[in-house]
Order: sequence, then structure tokens, then C-alpha cells
Amino acid sequence: MVSHFESWLHDTAAHAADVLDELLPPPEDDDPARLHEAMRYAVLGPGKRIRAALVYAAGEASGSPASPTTAAQGLALDGAAAAVELIHAYSLIHDDLPCMDDDEMRRGRPTVHRQFDDEALAMLAGDALQPLAFDCLVQMPIAPALVVQAVQLLARAAGSDGMVGGQAIDCASVGQPLSIETLQHMHRMKTGALLEASVLLGGVVAGASSGVRSGLESYAAAMGLAFQVADDILDVTADSATLGKTAGKDAEQGKPTYVSILGLDESRQLLLDLREQAHQALLPLGPAAGRLRDLADYMVGRTH
Repeated sequence: MVSHFESWLHDTAAHAADVLDELLPPPEDDDPARLHEAMRYAVLGPGKRIRAALVYAAGEASGSPASPTTAAQGLALDGAAAAVELIHAYSLIHDDLPCMDDDEMRRGRPTVHRQFDDEALAMLAGDALQPLAFDCLVQMPIAPALVVQAVQLLARAAGSDGMVGGQAIDCASVGQPLSIETLQHMHRMKTGALLEASVLLGGVVAGASSGVRSGLESYAAAMGLAFQVADDILDVTADSATLGKTAGKDAEQGKPTYVSILGLDESRQLLLDLREQAHQALLPLGPAAGRLRDLADYMVGRTH
């Protein structure tokens, strides 16, 4: 039987996909049609839309029961959710390129450069998705000051102090021994920064108080790491068909992971500890943070 949370997550992912479908260049555009086709292929394929779900759940946790989400806030949450999904999609296109991870499968189907047999086109599709993300943010119908906060938040999460910087450290660390502290620093940037931004964007759009933002920040920091720990565990315990991408790739390429440094059992315990930290961070937010609590459990217990 499908749980209430699973139903919400499915509906949220479908809604986010509809929002993205409307925002992306239409497939009938003929100039440059192939680029637009590649952009749509990368973004609209199967995916969990976890980052979008975090935006919506954080927005719900930040609101007051006496002040339900307005139509404008709903549109703003759509814009923020689309923005983080576009940045994520662009990063996956580039990560899969031969100059990076050289992967052939993503989300259970060929990666963009394999599907279109064109590395340059794939790179350009990723390049085009990034500015589109910020265009989504600047169109949010909320106070200009909050729009500026949102743009700055996503820019920092996606740049050299966040996702791209973490990826650079990851590339430079292949075959190199890393301490657990260095590994965590890398993954707070590479994976955690965009997940954290997803949570905080939901709070910004909903006008969260400073107290609520503090709780969201602590939750996001824990879950940003937890998501990567879960990924590292799945890379050695799941098969490619289940993951929708090539399993065992990290070990094959000599990349340091939580499992390679801590071992499987310790990595699993760390994952549980991070979930507990996330739950504790949400206690001051009360029942409104129920979706975020469910997402923490889902991300820790996921099988792909």
C-alpha cells in the first residue's frame, strides 16, 4: 500500500516535471532545435526530484498554519524548485562527459552525450540550463530583497565555493588517500551545497523567521552529507539496473568514498547518525516540518 508520504512525493515530482516542461524551450523550436532537444532530454527524464521536494517541504515547514501559502508563494516555490533541478541536471550532464566521469548511463538510460553522440552538444546543453535556472529565480513573484537572497544562495551553492569546487577537489583526489575530514569537506561542497540550497530556498521563498532558518540550516547540513553517504553505500551494494547508473564506478576510478575510508558498517552507522541530527534540528519547527522528517527517512533508506 502506498503511504501518504510516497503519494505526496510522487505528486510533487510530477508537478515539478510539469513546471520544468513549461519552462524549457518547447520541442517544436527549430533554432537551435537539437540543443533544445538535448536540454529537455536531460531535465525531463526519470528522476526522484529530491531537490524540488526539499524546496516545497521547507516552504511548508516555514509557513504559519494561520497563513497558508499564497498563490504568489506557490509560484515562487515552483521557480525555486525548477531552478535547483536545472542546476542539478546541468551538473549531471557535465559529470557524465568523457573528460569527467565518462559514464554511459544515467537515470536508467543513455547519458546525454551518448544519446546524441555529440560531446560538444551535451556540454552546451548543460551550459544553457545553468542561466535558465537563474532566470527562474528572478521571475519569482516575491519581494525583490528575497529574490536577491535566493539568487545569491543558489549562485554560491553552485559555484567554486560549492558544487563546482567540490567536483574540482573530487577530480584532483582520484587515487589519493584522503582523511575523513577532507572527504566530508569535499562532499559538503560537491553534493551537500545544492541539497542545502534547496532547503534554504524553500525557507527564503516562504519568508522563514530567523529561528526557522537556523533549524533548516542544521537539517540541511546533516542531510547534505547523508545523501552522499547513502550514494557511496549504494555504489557498492546495489546493481546498475537498480541504480539507473553504472554501479561500482567510484572504486573502478579510484575515487575516495565514505565506504573506502570508513568501511561499510561505519558508513551505515554514520548515515543513521546524520538522520538523527536532521530529526533533532527539526524539533523546534514542530508538526509543520513533517515532510522534511519524512524526506530525511526516505533519503537515508533509499535503494537507488
